Amino acid sequence: MDSSSIPVVSALWLGILTSVNPCPLASNIAAVSFIMKRIDKSSAVFTSGLLYTLGRMVCYTVLGVLLTSSLLTVPQTAQFLQKYMNQILGPVLIITGLFLLGLIRVSTPSFSLSDKVAGRLNNMGVMGSFPLGVLFALSFCPSSAALFFGSLLPLALNNGSTILFPAVYGIGTGLPVIAFATVIAFGVKNISNIFKKVTAVEYWTRKVTGAVFILIGIYYVLAHIFYIQLL
Repeated sequence: MDSSSIPVVSALWLGILTSVNPCPLASNIAAVSFIMKRIDKSSAVFTSGLLYTLGRMVCYTVLGVLLTSSLLTVPQTAQFLQKYMNQILGPVLIITGLFLLGLIRVSTPSFSLSDKVAGRLNNMGVMGSFPLGVLFALSFCPSSAALFFGSLLPLALNNGSTILFPAVYGIGTGLPVIAFATVIAFGVKNISNIFKKVTAVEYWTRKVTGAVFILIGIYYVLAHIFYIQLL
């Protein structure tokens, strides 16, 4: 793999890891199940699943573009980041890794659709799946917030990307959802077993990713704050 493509692949991996995290994954399955209950045709369920996924992808992309663009287009901020980004990245990666390992826990209020909002989305039919995806994308869990704000945004800023990295991240968040939408649309009944297997895989990938983040963060701290050259 070309070294220049590693940051892009990393953004894609962060998106996938965000989507299969237990909290977002549970909300994704709940949302697709909500879609399935109000639509009879499997083809319509699949289309709704794609629209829901598109809503999540667009939300993450737009949010990432707005945040990175606003930071990079302010001259003082851009100069500050250009000068101190490597020093900032180390502690940020370490903290993100601690979140992923579960060593730092932050409780957040649970998100659920009100009856009024659910009724409006239901009345919209298939097209209601898109805003449903946007709403669930905005309901950040601690670990998904750590991945988005603590990993993706620094990665995008460090590479001077305002569109590519948020867009790739958004695509990554959508891939597992498309898979579950396909599973449900074609009537696979053992969805709970699949959920358990994905959750088990996610547990170890999250732990490994968290450990890697901490190691890279320590390297950045030693190299760019204490100026200790390890390599």
